[in-house]
Amino acid sequence: MLYRSTKMKSYYMLLLLSILLLPELSFAEGLLKLPPLPSPEDYGDVLIDRVSREKHVTPVVFSHWVHRVKYTCRVCHYELEFSMKSNDTPIICDNGQMKGKYCTTCHNGKDSFAPKGEDGENCSKCHNADSSPNRQKFHELLDKLPKSKFGNEINWAKALEEGLIKPKDSLSAGARELVNIETLVLKAEMAGIPSAVFPHKTHEQWLDCSSCHPELFNIKKKTTGSLRMSNMLKGESCAVCHLRIAFPLDDCKKCHPDMRR
Repeated sequence: MLYRSTKMKSYYMLLLLSILLLPELSFAEGLLKLPPLPSPEDYGDVLIDRVSREKHVTPVVFSHWVHRVKYTCRVCHYELEFSMKSNDTPIICDNGQMKGKYCTTCHNGKDSFAPKGEDGENCSKCHNADSSPNRQKFHELLDKLPKSKFGNEINWAKALEEGLIKPKDSLSAGARELVNIETLVLKAEMAGIPSAVFPHKTHEQWLDCSSCHPELFNIKKKTTGSLRMSNMLKGESCAVCHLRIAFPLDDCKKCHPDMRR
């Protein structure tokens, strides 16, 4: 009996020691059931199929990496009033007319290709769900920009900071004056996991305050209950973007910079 008790104590001591020595990153990833990631050129693609297949029309695939080189997120999600939720915007194509709203604000034949040009209809350029992505164009862009480990494998924030991309921040006004709120430090609830950081400046460069507040996050500190990782895996709070558009949750150190590898 004494031998068995001593053996069990040794087992638990070894288990505790392995947890303490195991890098936090590996430990955290092991506890989470993260969804599989698509290939880098497909990451961030959104299928727009609210009514397309019902009307026997090929759905649209919207490629975020193509557009974010030219425009910040706030142009579409604030000025053009596209919802942050997939298939939540009441787009009616009407053979590309859209009454000058949504996509046709830019796809007008001047800023970008129109639904119908001199060479005929361009429907297949948008209604492209049955086509392959332009992998050559993506890899040409990837070669020019700072690298990241996950998602598109492009560090978009660094590319913007270094001036390697200069996306328009507005279709009508000049440059905004950034509020530049200080970086928030958010204490992790999971034992052994270091605090997360939220850089307001980085997010404000891409988004509008109304993109997050108050629908996703309350303004008052410590009142947003969905900041738990279990909620994010359901697509809530940060994961509205950081699950399939911005760098994914797999990139733990981007939010928890003090994690050991």
